[in-house]
Amino acid sequence: MAGRCHEDCVSLELANRQERRILVIVLLINAGMFVAEFSAGLVSGSTALLADSLDMLADALIYAMGLFALGRAAHWRARSALTSGVFQLLLGIGVAVEAVWKTLADGLPDASTMGLFGVIALVANTTCFLLLARFRDGDINLRATWICSRNDMIGNLGVLVAAVMVTWLKSPVPDIVIGLLIAALVIRSAWRIAMEARAQLRAA
Repeated sequence: MAGRCHEDCVSLELANRQERRILVIVLLINAGMFVAEFSAGLVSGSTALLADSLDMLADALIYAMGLFALGRAAHWRARSALTSGVFQLLLGIGVAVEAVWKTLADGLPDASTMGLFGVIALVANTTCFLLLARFRDGDINLRATWICSRNDMIGNLGVLVAAVMVTWLKSPVPDIVIGLLIAALVIRSAWRIAMEARAQLRAA
């Protein structure tokens, strides 16, 4: 019995070590992409890129929360997920407000910059998605990391669609619409994570 318990503890420690390594990798990828996309969004004047970059920042923070919660008690994991959900919710609302404000401003975003960074971000997020696929049935924090990565890929495709439409229509409207859609996706996912975490806190 003691030998079995020791084996289980060693297996759990190895699993936590592997999870930690993967979370560190995706954290660094998302933090780097946030800086790159946010800068590109400012330079190109793209709401969609700015929205996608803030989504990257939110994900980087969620991965950091996941690292913090790894190996901790259930109530700590739930609190970590709740904090991540609330932060994502606030960021999503902020992007939506920025997109609405953009409708009052003039100017056409640089579609070539949007397309370039949309492709780079899609490659980065596809890598994260594949690395995190093993977590899709894990605890709430690990599952949240996989959901965020999946949403990011959808957002990246949206940026690419916006770049094509801006070039074709010579209008900033597609960029604004995609920015709002990404913000809505972030808000929806954040709400689900926060509500699930809240339910787990009540049950703890």
